[in-house]
Amino acid sequence: MSEFDQLQIRKVDGGLLLIFRELLARRRASEVAAQLGLSPSAISHALRRLRDLFGEPLFVRRSHGLEPTQHALELAPRIEALIELIGQTVSTAQAFDPAKAKRRFRIACQGSLASLIGGHLTAAFRRLAPGCAFSIRSVILDRALRAVRRGEADVALGAFRQIPQGLAAATLFEDPYVVIARKGHPHVDGAVDLATYTLGGHIFVGDPDGALTDEAPVDRETVNATYGGMPGPESVWTQGYVSQWETAMLLVATTNALADCPRSLARRYADRLGLQVLDPPFAPFRFTVQTVRRADVADPGLDWCMDRIAEAVAT
Repeated sequence: MSEFDQLQIRKVDGGLLLIFRELLARRRASEVAAQLGLSPSAISHALRRLRDLFGEPLFVRRSHGLEPTQHALELAPRIEALIELIGQTVSTAQAFDPAKAKRRFRIACQGSLASLIGGHLTAAFRRLAPGCAFSIRSVILDRALRAVRRGEADVALGAFRQIPQGLAAATLFEDPYVVIARKGHPHVDGAVDLATYTLGGHIFVGDPDGALTDEAPVDRETVNATYGGMPGPESVWTQGYVSQWETAMLLVATTNALADCPRSLARRYADRLGLQVLDPPFAPFRFTVQTVRRADVADPGLDWCMDRIAEAVAT
């Protein structure tokens, strides 16, 4: 290795690589500073160090934030690989004793999965790991996977079309959609036919109006391919749209509206809410729920937590 190479390597540290990755993802120095717990001046200093290291600016200031140069975009997969390698190198597999451990497990998943597993996790942690806790962030699709890759979450739960390199996925369960109606519904008693499904009045989970101006848009094509398309008022009498299945379940429980819902969630709360869980009058859409974590990083504590998640689904 040349003296020049050694001098350049001495300018690199893990913190600088993390700042590069966050700048590429967030494009705003203030957001990166808040995410990493640094001052704005530290981010400015890191930008100067990156420019000095690579001989040119990697981010250009624009009215909307920091725009990565083409060189920065080309460097991104290499930087990500370095961060991955550093993480694997410094991590150590230590024994995990849930009775004595103090740790918070970070889970990224959609809200319905949180409702499905949350009760069991609360009871299991209270009984087996009183010093531990869990936190759940409501994110889906690639955003959940990016949270795991960036170390912002320990595990992601959900339906994913493609698993990036460096992450490992395992099937948790398969979930079809069912139709829910309140017990005592005047037109539904143990089954629902196509005419009733079409004309009975539906509450759908989805966002027909798109993202707000200050929200990151969701790839609707990917959502539909992963979780199934959302019928519109041209084919089904639509009474309303809500953002969560739990809200739809509560509305169905107190009205004569119908709704589609993942079977696992519907069965979990049907008795408490007084709901009928019915097969749809057509072949239901099915999606596979997976757990995704970082690959090749031994973590007995996370293994223990994922066992509790699997138990929660099976309960």
